Amino acid sequence: MKSRKLGRNGFHVTEVGLGCWQLGGKNWGDDMNNDRAFKILQTAVDQGIRFFDTADEYGEGQSESLIGAFLKTTDVDIKVATKFGKSVKVGNNFNEAILRESVEASAERLGQKTIDLLQLHCVPQTVLEDGAIFHWLGRLQREGKIAHFGASVESVEEALICLEQPGLQSLQVIYNIFRQKLSTALLPQAQSKGVGIIVRLPLASGLLTGKFNKDTKFAENDHRNFNQGGKFFNAGETFAGLLFDKGLALSEYLKTLCPPNMTMVQMALRWTLDHDAVSTVIPGASSTEQVIGNATASTLDPLPDSLMKRLEAFYANQVHQHIHGVY
Repeated sequence: MKSRKLGRNGFHVTEVGLGCWQLGGKNWGDDMNNDRAFKILQTAVDQGIRFFDTADEYGEGQSESLIGAFLKTTDVDIKVATKFGKSVKVGNNFNEAILRESVEASAERLGQKTIDLLQLHCVPQTVLEDGAIFHWLGRLQREGKIAHFGASVESVEEALICLEQPGLQSLQVIYNIFRQKLSTALLPQAQSKGVGIIVRLPLASGLLTGKFNKDTKFAENDHRNFNQGGKFFNAGETFAGLLFDKGLALSEYLKTLCPPNMTMVQMALRWTLDHDAVSTVIPGASSTEQVIGNATASTLDPLPDSLMKRLEAFYANQVHQHIHGVY
């Protein structure tokens, strides 16, 4: 497993990390028990993954608690990023006191004195524009409560606002073959400022695995069922902002472009990693098999230039016009 530096003055992260939204159980159609979660986390470590991404909102702290319990069982140096801003308790109360309370609660659940990376969790653009929240983060950093801070955002506009803030270590963004706008609208700007890029949903909620078909059904409480088109939260968090039927047809076409020696998962993750502004990808995994499949992307050679150009044209000509939501 190869590593890259997260931002100009940051720590090293493995090219493939582990997104831990699913460990919270909520919005993924099933519950996540300790045994299953530990197997996923241990498999990730066995595959060389050394970066976990979570949030206080995932299962109302369950994901953080599971990671914290797991960290007590291993002496491997694993960097953990968590988030603040979307929990029910926060609501619209973006003030320094509640930020501190949230950070202390996250640190306790994770079993960490200092949080490796704290990210704003898709907070309202007005809060980003006000800027006070970044001063609060800086104060927490100076006090040793957090080592670094970044922001998880929904749009390029939000990302560009964050890039103007001193001390910003990273941006977390949705970026994949179905969602390529950031290639020119954000990545060069982040790279020029030395800000790391963490890519969530690199497999577009599973569409880019190539494993779904017209008979695929999602549980009632799975966001891939109830949030198509952004009915409850940003559309990009579900199938990269595509409606399932359209995304399915597009993924079927992508199968014809996939090199014969690669899986769709490998092609999709490799495509993202082949942009050198990207620090790490954090696909989620609900099974150990998925963890293993995701990790292999770091061992592969870059995609051929000819394929990269075809995938760029595919997005421009067949995908872009079908994306829903703020982007």
